[in-house]
Amino acid sequence: MNCPGDFSCAKYEILLTAGPSGLLLPPYKGSTLRGGFASAFQRLVCVKKNYACPNCLLKENCPYHLVFETSPPPGSQVLRNLSSIPRPFILEPPLERRTEYRPGEEVCFKLLLFGRVQNLLPYFIITLEELGRLGMGKGRRPFAVKEIAAEGFDGDQREVVYRGEEKLVRAKELVITAAEIWREETDNHNGEKVVLRFLTPTRLFFQSTITSRPHFHILVRNLLRRISSLCYFFHGYTWEEDFVGIIKRAEEVRLVKDNTTWFNWERYSSRHERKIELGGLVGEAVYEGPIGEFRPLLRLGELIHAGKGVVFGLGLYEIGETGRPVPPEGFSWDQS
Repeated sequence: MNCPGDFSCAKYEILLTAGPSGLLLPPYKGSTLRGGFASAFQRLVCVKKNYACPNCLLKENCPYHLVFETSPPPGSQVLRNLSSIPRPFILEPPLERRTEYRPGEEVCFKLLLFGRVQNLLPYFIITLEELGRLGMGKGRRPFAVKEIAAEGFDGDQREVVYRGEEKLVRAKELVITAAEIWREETDNHNGEKVVLRFLTPTRLFFQSTITSRPHFHILVRNLLRRISSLCYFFHGYTWEEDFVGIIKRAEEVRLVKDNTTWFNWERYSSRHERKIELGGLVGEAVYEGPIGEFRPLLRLGELIHAGKGVVFGLGLYEIGETGRPVPPEGFSWDQS
C-alpha cells in the first residue's frame, strides 16, 4: 500500500479554564464544544448573513463554507457517490468522566485540522473565544482559552501557538504528514497480531449499515474512504491506489477476539431540532493475519479517527497491547 501523497494534519492541544461560575459538563464531552460551534463560526465570518450558502456568490472563498458546507467542485466525477463529505476538523474531547470543574480549573481538548483548513486556525481560535463568552455545558457557564499548542504525532513535540492573555497567533512549524508515518511504519512488518483499543464510540459502516462487530476489512474500508475523501476535498488531489486489492487482502485478517461493547450516546441537534443517536463500539479487538502492510494505515487512523461522527471525537482508537485498561485508566464506559 502506497502512502497517500501529501496528506497532512495539524494537531493542537487546547487548554480551557473554567470561569468564575465553574463548569458543569457531561461525562462524555463529545458535543460540548461542537454544539454551537458551526453557528458561532458562521456569525463571525459571514459577510452576507441573510443568504443561504448554496446561493452565495462568495462561497468558494468562504471559510465557513469550506469547513461546514463543503461541496464537490463543479463537474466533479470523483467521489460523487459519497453520501456526505467529511468535515476537515475534529474536536477531540478529554477521556474523563469528571463533570464538575471549579473556577480556574483546566479542561483539555484536542483540535485536528486537515489539509488547506490548517490555514484557518485563527478562525477556529476566535470561534473558541466567542464560545467562551457565550458559555458551554449546563447553564452555559463561561470559560477562557488559556493556551493552544501544536503537537507532533506522538505528542513528544509541543509548540505554543496562542496564549489567551496575549491574543496573538504565532506561526507554527509542527505538521504531521502521512509520509512520516509511512516512513516509520513501512519496515514494521513483523508479527501477525495487532490489538486495537476503541476509546470513543466508533461507528463503522458496511453496505450502508452500521456494524456491531469491528471486522478488520470493515475498519480498513472506512479508513480508506475517509482518507480518500480528505485527500480529494481538502488536499486537492486524488489518492490513486488499488483499493479492491487492499480490501481483498484485509479480508484475510481475522477478528480473533472481540471485547467491544455498544455504547449508547445521543446529542441534541439544534439544526434538526431533535435528539440524534450516535452510539458506537468501544473496547478492545484482537486481529491476526497478514497485518504488516496495514500498519501505516492503522497508525494514520489513530490520528484521523474511523467511521462516522468523528467531528464529535467519535472513532478514536489506538494500537495497544492486550490486558491494558480500555479506555485509559480514569475513564469508564459503564452506563449504569
